[in-house]
Amino acid sequence: MPAQQPTVLILASGRGERFRASGGQGSKLQALLQGKTVLQHTLDAVCASGLPYHLESGTHFGMGDSIAAAVHATQEAHGWLILPGDLPLIQPDTLWAVAHALKSQVVVLPMFEGQRGHPVGFSRVCRDELMSLKGHQGAALVVRSHRAIELIVSDAGTVIDIDTLHDLNLVAKLVRVVE
Repeated sequence: MPAQQPTVLILASGRGERFRASGGQGSKLQALLQGKTVLQHTLDAVCASGLPYHLESGTHFGMGDSIAAAVHATQEAHGWLILPGDLPLIQPDTLWAVAHALKSQVVVLPMFEGQRGHPVGFSRVCRDELMSLKGHQGAALVVRSHRAIELIVSDAGTVIDIDTLHDLNLVAKLVRVVE
């Protein structure tokens, strides 16, 4: 693998309040999906990509705080792919496609059938802005401050996340169909 690849930041700091409110037990990331946790499915895809990664699982107030902490922990990286841990269907090839596009772009937004997805890619140019994020906003302000390109992908896993027990059940059905 080429030496200067971006680092995938797997965000696993959320409280999962919507999941519990929907009837789910415990953390959505620890919920079982075909014998593995939701987070393990996401980690498996990242590991299969061969890209370097950082798992951000500390306690943080919001998405912005999680991103800032993860970028701070990996501030020497050659860029970042921000990937919430609740996207168990993400494909390794999609991670590579975003990483490759990031070589010539400042911000890369994967798009699946007209929907923005994850991971969103950020070059090193965005480091200080990402490290200054706070609260629940996430990196939307950083995306807006740069000329982001939209990368069309064929991976539904970029937009299918687990927020509720219903989402988990739908994804479980999708996984069974694919197997």
